[in-house]
Amino acid sequence: MFGMRKAWERELGAAADELVAADTLAFGGVGIAGTLLPVTEAYERVSAALDDHPEEARRQLDRVLNDGTPAGRAYAATLLERVDPAAARAAWTSLRDDPSEFTTFVGCVMDRETLGNYANQRLTAA
Repeated sequence: MFGMRKAWERELGAAADELVAADTLAFGGVGIAGTLLPVTEAYERVSAALDDHPEEARRQLDRVLNDGTPAGRAYAATLLERVDPAAARAAWTSLRDDPSEFTTFVGCVMDRETLGNYANQRLTAA
């Protein structure tokens, strides 16, 4: 029953929802103040859930990969690298021709990237 879901399941679902809608890819603090974006916090919550609740976290990652924005799918494939490198490689391979763009942040530097370019970089780095 829906009302019986545990707090961690609700939090994980909410974090995955945030990734599904992500428009920005940032793995650390951004801007001069090093602020963590809500989507980065969501990424870290899902990452922690992979350790604590691997099956449910993995289900949520599959959902983000299927339904997510380009940035959301990049977050999901990145998280897969930690737990299932073969699945991550398959995910990146399926995204390598995707022309959709998203915003990336590395520190103070904001940029635009296509999902395909990003996927190719990840495949080359792996």
